[in-house]
Order: sequence, then structure tokens, then C-alpha cells
Amino acid sequence: MTIRPNPITTPRHQLRAEKARRNREAALNTFIARKAQIDEMLARLQALSDDHFNCHPDEIGWATVGTLEHYASLLKRITDSAFGEGEHAR
Repeated sequence: MTIRPNPITTPRHQLRAEKARRNREAALNTFIARKAQIDEMLARLQALSDDHFNCHPDEIGWATVGTLEHYASLLKRITDSAFGEGEHAR
């Protein structure tokens, strides 16, 4: 349990500083949680890729190619945004 300063007896600058500290802590905790989600998704995608997206060579057709093209286009949007490339180039 976090003890919060009494707003009546605590100077305003201390209240603002405490609020800013709690805000930074919440942002850091949320960042770490989102990063863990991304890491889990990337691991699952890597495992699926390592297994050739659950495709046997005899089963591959244009529908499978289209599905991979769709996946690639979604990942390209992410990498372009993350690395400032494509439409996100500076």
C-alpha cells in the first residue's frame, strides 16, 4: 500500500512531484508489460516461421503465398514505423 501525502498539510510542489513520480512509475510498469506482450508475440511468430507457417511443401499454393504476403505487409508497416522508413521516413 502506498502512503500518499496529505493534500491539506503538504506543500503543492511536493504534491506535484509525488504525482509526477507516480505517473512515471505507472508509465514504466505499463511499458514493461507492453514490451513483454510484444516479446511473446515475436517468439510465437518466430516459432511459426521456423515451422514454415505450418505448411508442407506439397500443400503450398497461391492462397498460402497470399497469406504470407499479408503477414509481410503488416510486419512492414510495423518495421517502417519503428525504424522511420517507408511512409514514416523523416
